[in-house]
Amino acid sequence: MTSHFQSASPTNSALHLSAQLHAHICAQIAAAGGQLPFDMFMDLALYAPSLGYYVAGAHKFGADGDFVTAPELSPLFGQCVAAQSAEVLAQLGGGNVLEFGAGSGALAVAVLRELERRNLLPEYYWILELSPELMERQRRRFQTEIPQLATRCAWLTTLPQQFRGVVLANEVLDAMPVSRFRVRTDGEVDEIVVIDQAGTLTETSAAPQSPGLVEAVAAIRAAGWAQTPGYTSEINLRLPPWLMALGDAMEAGLVLLIDYGYPRSGYYQADRTQGTLLCHQRHQLHDDPYRQLGLQDITAHVDFTAVAEAGIAAGFELAGFTTQAHFLLGCGIDALLTAETITIEQIQAAKQLLLPTAMGERFKVLGLTKSIENDWCGFAVRDLRERL
Repeated sequence: MTSHFQSASPTNSALHLSAQLHAHICAQIAAAGGQLPFDMFMDLALYAPSLGYYVAGAHKFGADGDFVTAPELSPLFGQCVAAQSAEVLAQLGGGNVLEFGAGSGALAVAVLRELERRNLLPEYYWILELSPELMERQRRRFQTEIPQLATRCAWLTTLPQQFRGVVLANEVLDAMPVSRFRVRTDGEVDEIVVIDQAGTLTETSAAPQSPGLVEAVAAIRAAGWAQTPGYTSEINLRLPPWLMALGDAMEAGLVLLIDYGYPRSGYYQADRTQGTLLCHQRHQLHDDPYRQLGLQDITAHVDFTAVAEAGIAAGFELAGFTTQAHFLLGCGIDALLTAETITIEQIQAAKQLLLPTAMGERFKVLGLTKSIENDWCGFAVRDLRERL
């Protein structure tokens, strides 16, 4: 891969953790017979206990971290998410909110404040969080910024049972480990695996070993995509079981999945020959996932067609699909921007959320419902489900 990485001067302690993670991954490669499917490597790089990027305690979010998410840009984002959540909670006559991977806690704070203002607070705001360090950081933030609501916040390590309410997953799917494949010159498909060459991690092609990969790629190719020899891309084989588990736990409500990505026709278009894999470190983007392990995020764009298909297979109904800009407009961000208390800084942040050249078009919102129907405000301005 060609790397556009520039040194971020990590601390000695960070480099020590990175070296430990590198050694751990090399040991896992050896235990697996000399190679690991890419999704297993990505899982270790991001989530290995005490060492992975998302669990080791490094500062990730905001201007001083590696990237800025929409909730960090402006509370207006969370207020709009709360507007959509309020419709659901009102129709259900109450319920809970479950957020996957709450990050800095910015989204939770904004959503709870707005739901309190609307007198539609959930019984609990559950957070399913893998990182003990982030969990503690969120807890401190709630005690400081919303002390009157902090007792409604609870942390989980597994899905709740018989859940009713709203599920929020903002920039969660892009960090789900993906399998990678490459089309051979004879038209067959190989799997990208990670190997250890004298202490250096690199990738190579091998016969597919991940269950379901051959069939999943065959379905993509049967539809006319991923045809050219050398074509390399990703596929999220963990998405269907994740949504199946969520569907089993959910009794009624709305799932909001917010992330950057494309419908399948855009994801696997002919000129996207190297896939969508990206790494984030100190607000710089590059495409080398094998350096400074544990100190950088590794992501892949989301195939929203696959999300819709897996959701329907899991018992959900497709509630809508739109851009982030249209979702926020449907949830009333234009009215929020005309409030007397709005500041110049908030207006500038809103531009980042809405403009096509920023997050407005690149990020999409997909809704899945179970045992509830409505003309949801977030998809009222423009529903793009026909593109899936």
